[in-house]
Amino acid sequence: MLKHNYVLIFIALTMSIVSASCLAKWQKPVGVMYTSWGEQVTPENSWTEYPRPQMERENWTNLNGLWQFATVDASKFAQTIVYDQDILVPFVMESPLSGIGERLPQGHVMWYQKRFEYAPNQQGRTLLNFEGVDYSCRVWVNGIHVGTHTGGNLPFSFDVTHAIKQGQNTIKLRVIDETDAADRYQLRGKQKVDNHSIWYTPSSGIWQTVWLEDVPNTYIESLRMQADMNGQFFLSAELGGADLSQYHIALELLLADKTVHKSMSTHSQMQITLDNVELWSVKSPTLYTVKVTLQDKAGNVLDEVQSYAGFRRLGKEKDEAGDWRFTLNGEQVFHWGPLDQGWWPDGLLNPPSDEAMVFDLQYLKAAGFNMVRKHKKVEPRRYYYHTDRLGLLVWQDHVSGGRGETDFSSSVEGEAEWPQWKRLESLSESWKPRPHYPVLYANRETDIVEAHWPDWAHAQFMLELKTMIDTLYNHPSVVLWTTFNERWGQHRTMEVGRWVEQYDPSRYLNIASGGNFFPIGDVADQHDYPNPSFPLDVPLYNDYVKVVGEFGGHGWQVEGHQWDTNKDIMVYGGTPKNNADFKQRYKNTIEMLADLKAKGIAAGVYTQTSDVEIELNGLMTYDRKYLKFTAQELKTIHQNAGLSK
Repeated sequence: MLKHNYVLIFIALTMSIVSASCLAKWQKPVGVMYTSWGEQVTPENSWTEYPRPQMERENWTNLNGLWQFATVDASKFAQTIVYDQDILVPFVMESPLSGIGERLPQGHVMWYQKRFEYAPNQQGRTLLNFEGVDYSCRVWVNGIHVGTHTGGNLPFSFDVTHAIKQGQNTIKLRVIDETDAADRYQLRGKQKVDNHSIWYTPSSGIWQTVWLEDVPNTYIESLRMQADMNGQFFLSAELGGADLSQYHIALELLLADKTVHKSMSTHSQMQITLDNVELWSVKSPTLYTVKVTLQDKAGNVLDEVQSYAGFRRLGKEKDEAGDWRFTLNGEQVFHWGPLDQGWWPDGLLNPPSDEAMVFDLQYLKAAGFNMVRKHKKVEPRRYYYHTDRLGLLVWQDHVSGGRGETDFSSSVEGEAEWPQWKRLESLSESWKPRPHYPVLYANRETDIVEAHWPDWAHAQFMLELKTMIDTLYNHPSVVLWTTFNERWGQHRTMEVGRWVEQYDPSRYLNIASGGNFFPIGDVADQHDYPNPSFPLDVPLYNDYVKVVGEFGGHGWQVEGHQWDTNKDIMVYGGTPKNNADFKQRYKNTIEMLADLKAKGIAAGVYTQTSDVEIELNGLMTYDRKYLKFTAQELKTIHQNAGLSK
């Protein structure tokens, strides 16, 4: 195997290049669905915004735009790579905005190539950053192998100082994406090769911004911040290139461009307290600017980054009836929002533009929602910047995966990808603990409530979980982690839950949205369609915050706004008789949720923000061109039901 890897690298370094004139010219496919933002996308305006708002530097280079592209039979390693297409980065080949709009052939890999002019800082280092590549890749710069990465959902970086040069440079990527292939255990969320029902088109390759930044030889690599409602602010800085013993960290906090604090430390961690701090909340999402400067002992500035923080505190308390409620800054808050897939007809996993993301969020906020459940997907980092500044709470799911099969049961215990689904209402006081599962499950010895994952697959699951928490840790809007959903790939539940509770005790943990429930974390979560429900008479859940993590899904088909008219539609509760019936069904379920709220339910999640592929149960169509409800219509319904103010 080692010899094979060396051969592959040698081939990559020596492969021939087809002249640009031979490439298939980039153009958007016709006859497919686009959003209004997607219709305006060009190679010149494709995701030009700074991709990392929580740690921003002035000097950076955006590498989005047209790249050369090829798909190659993975078994033909001696084959010369012929780059016969252009692809628009950062959109995957299956998406219309990529200019290709075709599936990755089975057994094939993707090759990307980008030529560009660059003038690196000769006195420092150059970092090559990828915000997202699905799923596993090798990267070369000017023929030098600079690194590999596995995991399709999160950002990563390579130090390419030794490979980058003055003048023309070439980046090459070899990308593998096997989606739901058997025994690969890829964390893939809602992607499925056989996309149907609630499963969506695979998304392969580069799907977020690619960019370069020049940094000093010793630089600020990462920041970890906590900002509490009492004014306490904690900062931890990690350096690249050296430890902090020879340097100083200077901290400056500003509010509305006015400095409110300055301090300096010779340690990697700092803690200060501000008086009369202005809090971050849904109603008033105040953000403080945070400037962090790295200095040598003589006071010379080596590196500077800008970030921001929101001072807030999460908690929970019992109400007068003895039911647990979420609190924000000491006040009880009913968490109310939509299930949000974050999928787009023209960009798939990647929104067509930053403005498109903001449109969805502003619509939800105007509709009286205070929360969004980000379902089985991690968004671009700018998404969370917008939820921070707009004041929307985020329930963040970990991306699911598994063996790559849809076998819901198995003759051998633990061998199913997804174990049997134990909904909350199926629990009873007569259940007894079983040896392998510290939860009260049915007495039948054939019950499988967890899947078996091999150690290597579990290690990758945990690596991506940790990276997600690290990536989103500083965002005040992110308030809850969901590790599993409806037993999809659920395994080693108590081990995973204990790790999350220890690693990030500052946020809520929903161990398994919709079950299978295990006694850990903060939340007991019920899913029911179309009408919300919760087994309020089961004492097992009295020690947890009770939520309805999914309900609704009422569908309405809008002519001229369907993604595929040749496939059966997916809705919950049957198709309404007419538009008035559709809206009345929504109103009825909202009133049911309000009744549950009065009985102790602390949150509700309605399915869903938009239609997605053949799912027609959105509040708006997939192309976002038709709102099935105006924001004001929704807000009035929510206010009348007492779910929002």
